[in-house]
Amino acid sequence: MDMNQYLDIFIEESREHLQQLNVSLLELEKDNRNKEVLNEIFRVAHTLKGMSGTMGYTKMQTLTHRMEDVLDALRNNRFFADSNMVDVLFRCLDALETYVNTIAATAQEGDEGFLDVVNELKSIMESGGSEQKVENKATSSTNSKSLNAEEKPNAEIIELNQYDINVIKKAIEGDMNVFQIRIVLDKGCLLKAARAFIVFQILEKNSEVIKSMPKVEDIEDERFDYDFTVVIITSKPEEFFDHEINSVAEIAEVEITPISFDISDSAEDKTESVTKPDTEKTEAATNVHNTADHKKFQKTGKTVRVDIDRLDILMNLVSELIIIKTRLDESSANKEDADVESIEYLERITTSLHDAVMRVRMVPVETVFNRFPRMIRDISRELDKDIELHMSGEETELDRTVIDEIGDPLIHILRNSADHGLETHEQRLKANKPSVGNIYLRAFQDGNNVVIQVEDDGQGIDVDKVRKKIIQKGLETSEIVDTLTDKEIIEYLFKPDFSTADKVTDLSGRGVGLDVVKTKIETLGGIVEVDSTRGKGSIFTIRIPLTLAIIQALLVRIGSEKYAIPLSSIQEIEGVKPQDIRLVRNQEVILLRDMLIPIVRLDQILGVPDTLPDEKKKSITCVITKKGEKLSAFIVDSLIGQQEIVIKSLGTVLSGVKYIAGATILGDGNVALILDVNSLAL
Repeated sequence: MDMNQYLDIFIEESREHLQQLNVSLLELEKDNRNKEVLNEIFRVAHTLKGMSGTMGYTKMQTLTHRMEDVLDALRNNRFFADSNMVDVLFRCLDALETYVNTIAATAQEGDEGFLDVVNELKSIMESGGSEQKVENKATSSTNSKSLNAEEKPNAEIIELNQYDINVIKKAIEGDMNVFQIRIVLDKGCLLKAARAFIVFQILEKNSEVIKSMPKVEDIEDERFDYDFTVVIITSKPEEFFDHEINSVAEIAEVEITPISFDISDSAEDKTESVTKPDTEKTEAATNVHNTADHKKFQKTGKTVRVDIDRLDILMNLVSELIIIKTRLDESSANKEDADVESIEYLERITTSLHDAVMRVRMVPVETVFNRFPRMIRDISRELDKDIELHMSGEETELDRTVIDEIGDPLIHILRNSADHGLETHEQRLKANKPSVGNIYLRAFQDGNNVVIQVEDDGQGIDVDKVRKKIIQKGLETSEIVDTLTDKEIIEYLFKPDFSTADKVTDLSGRGVGLDVVKTKIETLGGIVEVDSTRGKGSIFTIRIPLTLAIIQALLVRIGSEKYAIPLSSIQEIEGVKPQDIRLVRNQEVILLRDMLIPIVRLDQILGVPDTLPDEKKKSITCVITKKGEKLSAFIVDSLIGQQEIVIKSLGTVLSGVKYIAGATILGDGNVALILDVNSLAL
């Protein structure tokens, strides 16, 4: 069978499972006895083992099989996950990610076997097994008066809650038999759920099943390894079930353990005391099952996997429809007998279709955010700082093309907050702050934009240090630096090769982080701003458009050419007299409501001929644009009007053209260039 046809599905599903494994391991680190989390991790490892084995990736299969051994021991309380064990599981996650990335690039899993990780998993089982013998011995002596396995003193009884124990006691009082039966399937069994179903048919026909490990639902969905255990109440003898179950094909082993109680007051008291913690664990697990945290493990929905290229084709067709609609609008304006009603109906349908396609392309930012808790955990250990990451607004949606690009800028900002922003443990205590530093990652929608904020409660930006660095690097003279506001000084942090770090580390100090952030965000048509208070912390705010495909724009005329300015960047439009233009520090400005706004002469920057000089104009049209909190006045010759436009790429040859964000096709078939407000604004 040719497995290459399933390669894309394997890679995509593996990455989803690895993301879930990452989230679950972080939960396990917080609560190392959370059975629901352990079961989820085991299911992911088991699924990855099956998928990799089916595809023929034996190294990946071996690693996940060793993971299963450790996780199964954790689930059965043979030992508990300490911090070192969680570190090993995280290294397993890293190894699996390496395998998947290599497979995605080469269709092969590579030569790396990660034997060090595999050996660590083996050593955990060996050392944990010896520790467990001691623990089992102690547990056995504690529970010997309440619960015991007849004729099999070394048999391990699965965990029973108080309700199960009461049922068993009543059954024994009624002269019924209680057996724990462990069924091991053959390793070559392909239809595990089907074999388990046949076994359950035999058991349910001849007994009452009161306990199953794993749960019946998991067994039906084949979310178990090659063995499962049940506790039954029956009137039939042990030999009957040994014969019946062994008669089923592909059964490798059947282990039957009779369970009995010593019915006495003292034993009953002991049973109460022993089983009470188990009851609490069960209740705690039930509570976890109902919490929002657990819901993310169980999140299911009716979805269809669609290649992003197909969505791009659909979006292009919608774009062409919008262009035709615009052309019909323009042609109908010149005809008295135009079917206005039909054109308006077409416009409504086109808008609805566009909205529907956009919703299909929208992806929650959760897909990006989920990688950061692990990153912050590793950084906190590397820096020896106590850092807690708080995330909100993960359900906020962005266009898939934006989602793919936003990850790297956020990584740089989060690293910057952890390294530069948050103080050390001793510094925070000295400043009367909690020893744990907090980083808040938020996302929310604001109009046609999505805002992502990274806030920390650290020491804030040392503006005086930045001023000295500006002068030291020769970017400005000391006289000019003294006239700049704190906000203007902070802007220099986004300059290339600018860093305030005293030494270069693996995290920072090379002066490329925030420069990369600004470049990438502006490429996406967004902006990044910083607010900082010394001693209290900093807030990095990223504002990016919901989509990069279809936008509302203002068409303007400069000379004989038409240009489009995104409507989301426009504050207002003002007409000023030529004599109202002033010169401040060799920069033309206008005074608007006590604000000095710098002028941008688009005809000179873009090299457009045939523009009228100011002296021949009664009024100069200024389009006031905003870039964060900064305003700029773009001078245009005339306004054409607002229009929904489709952004088209300029192609690879013209992709580096400055001041131009793309192009659009107008209703008359002509092309208008879309201005990049971020690069033009002063």
